[in-house]
Amino acid sequence: MQKSNVAIVGAGIVGLAQAWSAAERGAKVTVFERTSRASGASIRNFGMVWPIGQTAGIHYETALISRKRWLSLESEAGLWVNPCGSIHLAHHPDEWIVLQEFAQRAPELNVACRLLNPEQIHQHTPAANPNGLLGGLFSPTELCVNPAEATRALPAWLARTLSVEFRFGTTISHLETLSDAPASVRLRTSAGDEFLFDRVIVCGGADLQTLFPEVLSASGIRICKLQMMSIRGYETGWKLGPHLASGLTLRHYQNFQICPGLKQLTQRIAEETPELDHFGIHVMASQNNHGEIILGDSHEYDEDIEPFDKSLIDRLILRELQKIICLPDWTISQHWHGLYGKHSSQPVFEHSPSPGIHLFTATGGSGMTMSFGLAERFWNERASS
Repeated sequence: MQKSNVAIVGAGIVGLAQAWSAAERGAKVTVFERTSRASGASIRNFGMVWPIGQTAGIHYETALISRKRWLSLESEAGLWVNPCGSIHLAHHPDEWIVLQEFAQRAPELNVACRLLNPEQIHQHTPAANPNGLLGGLFSPTELCVNPAEATRALPAWLARTLSVEFRFGTTISHLETLSDAPASVRLRTSAGDEFLFDRVIVCGGADLQTLFPEVLSASGIRICKLQMMSIRGYETGWKLGPHLASGLTLRHYQNFQICPGLKQLTQRIAEETPELDHFGIHVMASQNNHGEIILGDSHEYDEDIEPFDKSLIDRLILRELQKIICLPDWTISQHWHGLYGKHSSQPVFEHSPSPGIHLFTATGGSGMTMSFGLAERFWNERASS
């Protein structure tokens, strides 16, 4: 591939992934970020790299590409990356049925996982609530990273090792294709500065509102708000072990749609706890490198989103978590919410409104899981074209 001059708009995890893959292929890369440091959805999540949540086939394989690249960052960039794996816990018979159905199909799908009985679960984690515990599904592919630390450390590493230039505190106000053979794109900042690039990759849902509002309105992208919280690090060195997820997650991730028993599980939840469906609640827990336990989450969309967080949602999340896990302390140290774009059917929204300009955004709640793999596939396709 001929070396090119590439601009990335957005220094969240999607933009950083694009910058990394482009620079590795010899491109001269400049990243523009409107804030002084990453502060959006890329730092407001569990830190889960979650292949088990992706549908089997190309999406799962893409997540595994991301996983491999995250693991390389542990040694190359000095990031904390924990190959902790995950366990879906079953405390209801219908949850256990779904996990068994998925495990039976897993070999033909090339998905790495295995069933655990309660005793085996407690060998992996001290947190699983033994009351009513029927079993679990263990997956070895999941990683834990610290999203704020990783997203904010990567720019310095990319600048040092691949000469990627970062312009923080710079808002892009206009993009225009000047010629299409070869492509030449003019980029203008809100301060009036202008730059020319061969290719511009726009990697932020909010930036579409400014730069391409007509594309956003027709894209099928929905804005999702989640609420999360954390418990301070344990001085005793208590370890959660793998990521833990309740049976509620089985109705959230598309990979479990292949299970015949999911319909009955989904119906039970809708009848017994409709409030969980109303707020899109499914509960999970992870532990970062400081011992903090990250808890969540909820999903509110579009017109239902308010700037004010709901204490009811926090109480419901804690109520459901306390059914499936036992922690030494439940004192909440932080609350927050995040906003992200989510496409209705694709793992990322891709669109080229004009030659040399490519929109790459709306990875939903899977940015940490999918961004590195998606960027690799994006640049591999351009190298072969």
